[in-house]
Amino acid sequence: MLPPLLAKNDRQAKWLIGIVSFVIFTAVVILSRVKLELELGFDVHVFALLNACINTLVSILLVAGIIAIKRRNYLLHKKLMLAAMILSALFLVSYISHHLLAGDTRFGDINHDNIVDPSELLLVGNTRMLYFVILMTHIFLAAIILPFILFTTYRAMIAEWPQHRKIAKITWPIWLYVSITGVVVYLMISPYY
Repeated sequence: MLPPLLAKNDRQAKWLIGIVSFVIFTAVVILSRVKLELELGFDVHVFALLNACINTLVSILLVAGIIAIKRRNYLLHKKLMLAAMILSALFLVSYISHHLLAGDTRFGDINHDNIVDPSELLLVGNTRMLYFVILMTHIFLAAIILPFILFTTYRAMIAEWPQHRKIAKITWPIWLYVSITGVVVYLMISPYY
């Protein structure tokens, strides 16, 4: 096991994690409802592609991280999980940028008029419902995962390994689901950009 990087201060950690999680959640909610009308000279949906690539890398890092810990390679696990966190922060910036610049895209809007008319609904069929089920579970779990990630990291940084393992058993599968479904959502919505 690795030595602690921080002195234990659960009260301060809870406050800090709560504030950071609230501020980020609030910023994402508010900024995702704003659209900036800027001509940047490139297709702003490149941010959506970047998001999918980042989510793919995060998924790979999470799987590699679980393999490393199962093999008791603690230092590699630490590096992989830190890389996943850094990429997730980069994802957040790219996600906000995409929504600020591109606005919303409607699933099934083949002619890009921001209306999914009955003929378009007929063409997408049940795929639209599947998309919304995946999207809603993705959004809900993405909204709640950040404090779990931060608490899991905190427990590792103070070297409370039993508590770290206990919360990681909740955090890891949710984080993996969010990163994988982020890619699936992109693949399903990208034809309508």
